[in-house]
Amino acid sequence: MKEFSLFTTSGAGLEGVVAKELRDMGYDTHTDNMRVFFKGTLKDIAHTNLWLRTADRVKINFGQFKATDFETLYDETYALPWEDILPLDAEFPVTGRSVRSQLSSVPAAQGIVKKAIAQKIMDTYFRRNHLPETGNLYPIEVGILNNQVTLSIDTTGESLFKRGYREEKGGAPLKENMAAALIKLTTWFPDRPLYDPTCGSGTIPIEAALIGHNIAPGLFREFVAEKWDLFDAAIWEEERQLAREAINEDVELDILATDIDGSVIELAKENAKKAGVSDSIEFKQMQLSDYVTDKEFGILISNPPYGDRLLDEEQVHEIYRDMGRIYQAMPTWSKYILTSDEDFEKYYGQKATRKRKLYNGPLRVDYYQYWGERRPRQKD
Repeated sequence: MKEFSLFTTSGAGLEGVVAKELRDMGYDTHTDNMRVFFKGTLKDIAHTNLWLRTADRVKINFGQFKATDFETLYDETYALPWEDILPLDAEFPVTGRSVRSQLSSVPAAQGIVKKAIAQKIMDTYFRRNHLPETGNLYPIEVGILNNQVTLSIDTTGESLFKRGYREEKGGAPLKENMAAALIKLTTWFPDRPLYDPTCGSGTIPIEAALIGHNIAPGLFREFVAEKWDLFDAAIWEEERQLAREAINEDVELDILATDIDGSVIELAKENAKKAGVSDSIEFKQMQLSDYVTDKEFGILISNPPYGDRLLDEEQVHEIYRDMGRIYQAMPTWSKYILTSDEDFEKYYGQKATRKRKLYNGPLRVDYYQYWGERRPRQKD
């Protein structure tokens, strides 16, 4: 089976998490400019779309070359074997971006690439005029960085964060792949308690339950490449069947999700039901101060309101003070808190063990990590 050069896109700061996911699947990777590159067959395209939890998209890296003028852009684009992927009736919109490059006009670059691909397809199929573009969708992107052009074809369609279980998002949603990344950046394993005190519409606990039960995040959605002439439908069905067989329904999870807002708790329950994990998460309407536990060595993950998110600044700071006071009584727990407030540690009352810069959409945030006491090793 033919092998393709592939890459994933992800949010800034998450490249390493995506790369680890791919390595855990058995792929060799290298990372460059927020993209993680790897090689794979059509089967691998289906597999990674189904299983990647923290990436945005899986793309075919169709061509790379240097171009500082539109003539070169046209010629190099035309020279690529588009006929190997695109049928005569393919719908192939071209999007673009350009950073620090002489070809700075994105609309012009998109137009040149579109024209070159159309001419190649017409020449291949002996068409004289226009192409119908009435068939299946093949999204193409021209990316230009420091005069280096990358032409790619998106195999995913709607971003991988769209799992299909969350139609209602609440006031300030966290994307599903971001939530999965927050979990992956902790030391949580399915045999440890997990607590989200500000769960909102339930994305973090739901993603944790999907991980705990080994449910492929893309199992219940479709991907744009499924309809391509290039694919045998059996490839996707085989990968989905393998994913269904990999689900571990027997594992018992200890996941608690709470929020002060009862309406979003009901919303979170509905989302968990759609995701098929409602029996694995305990949802409660609860204030931060009401939480008391005798459990040890758990993981707390919180995406609380920021000063520019839902509440005013003083209300937010009061939440941070409450967190610092309440969580001091949980020394064996590790706490992971996401916020854009650069003064978070001051109000929390403790310097983080470590903090990691991330982006929640366009918003720069920090992931404050407070590591708890180590769990004693069990004697043989």
